[in-house]
Order: sequence, then C-alpha cells, then structure tokens
Amino acid sequence: MTMTKRELVIRVANKLGMTQSDVSKIIEGTFDTISHSLASGQRWELRDFGVFEVKTRASRIGRNPRTGDQVPVPERRVVTFRPGKRMKELVAGGGGESLDTTLASLPGEATPSEVVAPAEAPAPVPDTF
Repeated sequence: MTMTKRELVIRVANKLGMTQSDVSKIIEGTFDTISHSLASGQRWELRDFGVFEVKTRASRIGRNPRTGDQVPVPERRVVTFRPGKRMKELVAGGGGESLDTTLASLPGEATPSEVVAPAEAPAPVPDTF
C-alpha cells in the first residue's frame, strides 16, 4: 500500500488534534525546505529516520535497449537515502513502533483504541556462518 502526502496529512492531523490545513502547511514547508537544501548540495540527517544526500554519478557509456547502440550518459546529481537505525528496525519488523504508535506517544488527542498494534515480528533466522 502506498501512503500519499494527503493521507499523511490526515493521519498526523487526527493524531495530534490539529487542523489538516495547519498540518498540510507544516508538511509542505518541511518538504520544500529539504528539497531546496538538497538542491544546494546540503546533506539532511534526521536522527533515527535516515540521511538524505546528493551524490554525483560519473559519466559512463550506456546502451540503447532498442538498438543496442552505445550512447554516452552524462554525469548527473542524484538524491540518495540511507535509512537510520530505527527505520531499519521498523522495516525489518524488529519490534519497533508503527507510525500510529509513534504519533500516539506525542501530545495530542490519541487514545489507546486509536493506536494500531505493530505487526508481529518474524521468527529470527539463526546465524550459520
């Protein structure tokens, strides 16, 4: 399932007891600030979430898949993301909190009945190296 920006606004607004309009302005402002900073070459580190960086990919010789001809691919700048420790744990199912649980722990109107329990963690795989 894909979460859209609109769905994010609704969930955060409901959990924090704020208006969707205010939350939308905050989220838009955050995304704009991050985007402009990355465009100017700055690195963004959000503790436990991850790191956004701009890296330069070297020029190379590519191949046109239709014709098989070799074509030059110019150097270009790309945004990369490396997940933080907490993000890795959540994705791996390491017993971390869900978005609903995290938002519920923030000041706001969330009640325990509104919080969705995290998915059951998979059984650990034994190391056999």
